[in-house]
Amino acid sequence: MLLAHAGARVTVLERRDRPGGRTSAIEAETAEGRFRFDTGPTFFLYPRVLGEIFAAVGRDLMTEVPMTRLDPQYRLEFGSGGRLDATPNVAEMERQIAAINPADAGRFADFLAENRVKLAKFRPILENPFCSWKDLASPTLAKMLPLVRPWLSLDGELKRHFSDPRLRVAFSFQSKYLGMSPFRCPSLFSILSFLEYEHGVWHPTGGCAAVSERMAEIAVELGVDLQLDREVTGLQFKGKKPVAVETADGETHRCDALVINADFGRAMTRLVPDRLRKNWTDAKIGKKKFSCSTYMLYLGVEGLEDELPHHTIYIAEDYERNLREIETDRVLSDDPSVYVQNACVTDRSLAPPGCSTLYVLAPVTHESPHVDWDRDAPAFRERVLDQVESKFGVKNLRDRIRFEKQITPADWDGGYEIHKGATFNLAHNLTQMLHLRPRNRFEDLDGTYLVGGGTHPGSGLPVIYESARISSRLLAKDYGLPEVPTATLPSPASEEPVAEPAVVEPQTVEASV
Repeated sequence: MLLAHAGARVTVLERRDRPGGRTSAIEAETAEGRFRFDTGPTFFLYPRVLGEIFAAVGRDLMTEVPMTRLDPQYRLEFGSGGRLDATPNVAEMERQIAAINPADAGRFADFLAENRVKLAKFRPILENPFCSWKDLASPTLAKMLPLVRPWLSLDGELKRHFSDPRLRVAFSFQSKYLGMSPFRCPSLFSILSFLEYEHGVWHPTGGCAAVSERMAEIAVELGVDLQLDREVTGLQFKGKKPVAVETADGETHRCDALVINADFGRAMTRLVPDRLRKNWTDAKIGKKKFSCSTYMLYLGVEGLEDELPHHTIYIAEDYERNLREIETDRVLSDDPSVYVQNACVTDRSLAPPGCSTLYVLAPVTHESPHVDWDRDAPAFRERVLDQVESKFGVKNLRDRIRFEKQITPADWDGGYEIHKGATFNLAHNLTQMLHLRPRNRFEDLDGTYLVGGGTHPGSGLPVIYESARISSRLLAKDYGLPEVPTATLPSPASEEPVAEPAVVEPQTVEASV
């Protein structure tokens, strides 16, 4: 969208039959009717970034993709006891926090105030490229150190606010959006839960995939050549510069600039000869830390689950052990944490009349020698379904399933071309952030730019969209295109939520994606 608006001739080559990758839809026609699920992200957070991108090309995000702000945002069921219905209503959150642990009463507003300042000061860092170590010497970053406290983990940061471990989990489980444990994740990422309360958890009508679909339509309207079912199988180089892209059907697409949105580890090891990569050789990629993966069940269910919130998360009774089994031991948990999206309480259009879609996710290890998914998936499925029935109160679930699709880490790896099945890409530890992450103007190749979770700023939809804006600015500057505009919007928190959805001649520079 941004490059086409700036005047580039853009060709998008998409391996699958629909746009969006992990942010696309899974659809199934059954005897009951059509079920529709988001493949990956179901939480739409901080719409400000994408709203500014839409505004930069003359569109309004909330008009193009109507969204509903959720309240409660989600329910947390603690295996160690207790429940919290997360809400942006500060007084109500304070009441619930006091009910869980009176010693932590009154701390929520302080947490919000501190992180409001942290986000405001850190935004320029998230919105700008880190092309070398010299960018670390900026006065802005130096001023951030006392506020970010890089010597603390996310859990350590939250101990400054909450004494109860359940409440620390409530404001740190969002580190799983990055595929990391809050006991390892840098303290900076306390801004993730702040974003939810300050800027909202939103449901786009039709799911997050509807955002990708509308973006693809707008891109085509702007002149982009969007080609689906076009698997990229190779690149042609002149020195260290890609000059053409080869596809599985034998076609060759020449390019002046190349933007890579494929999974970083997979794209490098499959498409770029090791000899051309100095900083990101196969050996170096092999030593990097990758995120966890996810075990998925997409269930089309007879009956309505009106008592189950839109989003519910069960936190394992021994959460530290659960995370250790995922990240260190690399085995499957007996008491897995589980997330269930029951989107039909908000958006009836996703299922046939009288039916529901249940999106079930359990964080698990990425591909590991300790787990054979051909062998272990059936038993783990039963374990996860038991959790949904016992922890979420969904009765007789197995008897009511009318459609089912399963995705394991092996499927993410083989079917979706995600390196090691690590659905959140490279981990976000301090040695793999800023200039130490693969750079937006990719340092190992000429005329090549990265977007997505594998580059700066990192994983999660808002920052992935930000990576597109950063890389587009760099490409436009390098190729003499008009500057990619910046549109500043008011905070979504100050806007009224959208009504509930009805249950119902370019320049010659070419950028191949």
